Amino acid sequence: MSVEMNVIAESFPIAGSFTISRVSKTEAKVVTARLTDGVHVGQGECVPYARYGETVESVVEVLSALVPDVARGLDRMQLQQRLTPGAARNALDCAFLDLEAKQAGIPVWQLLKLHEPKPLSVTFTLSLGTPESMKVAAEKQAHRPLLKVKLGGEGDVERIRAVRAGAPQSAVIVDANEGWSLDQYKALAPVFLDLGVKLVEQPFPAGDDDALLGLERVLPVCADESCHDTASLAALRGKYDAVNIKLDKTGGLTEALLMRDAAVEAGFEIMVGCMVGTSLAMAPAFLIGQGAAFVDLDGPLLLARDREPAIAYDGAVMPLPPRGLWG
Repeated sequence: MSVEMNVIAESFPIAGSFTISRVSKTEAKVVTARLTDGVHVGQGECVPYARYGETVESVVEVLSALVPDVARGLDRMQLQQRLTPGAARNALDCAFLDLEAKQAGIPVWQLLKLHEPKPLSVTFTLSLGTPESMKVAAEKQAHRPLLKVKLGGEGDVERIRAVRAGAPQSAVIVDANEGWSLDQYKALAPVFLDLGVKLVEQPFPAGDDDALLGLERVLPVCADESCHDTASLAALRGKYDAVNIKLDKTGGLTEALLMRDAAVEAGFEIMVGCMVGTSLAMAPAFLIGQGAAFVDLDGPLLLARDREPAIAYDGAVMPLPPRGLWG
């Protein structure tokens, strides 16, 4: 049965703005791949990321070039060799899985022979700002059990003190987005531990993280920009305590599941993360979040408008995504 693919660039407004050490944005620009066999429709979303040399235009171009191949029978497993890990492969991989599940009349978790998924407790991300603004933001989210705080280097201690003052009962993880030096880690780690911080993501630049070798990591360190797919795990040994698995880095759920199993076997704790995207991007990542130590799938909570149907978050609880959306 022939399959047709449609590739669409879409934009969803962010509620206010979202700021990290590299950039501030007011909209989530995504690319959606939709497949149809004439009866069923499968879809997947990716968020191109400039940090990895991706743009909406480049991802649309890559996927559009595959339209004839999909019509001629390119399938999900062939896709793993056809495209390298990244946003484009993620959108199409997840669309294939959605279509396969709908054709089979079963959810994706059954298709992949996974355990039945359960609701997850997710983080809420506070974007980078002044200590005063971050305290206000923390106060609004103080009911949540886990907050993720974006940091930027100078002034980070003041930011965390402000967040703790605003949300004294919440656990905290922090994301340095490659913004620290070795001296900053050594100075900040014990202070952050005293302030109840559980983990720091990617303190050093991905290409300059050998400083973590042999370092006494009193504050556990999670790899983000340094890890992409299963093949990247070997270089992380001895440097990181956890890995952040994102479908836009692995190139889809197919590889992400392999990476999760390999990371667990290698002794890493698992975080599942996301770019700022819609419920369609979170739905397949929900399956990676099963059993993860940290689930950072709050993208839709940062948006002013989501897809329909959307995942019906209940506070910090992420329920099973509606099958009308994906899976």
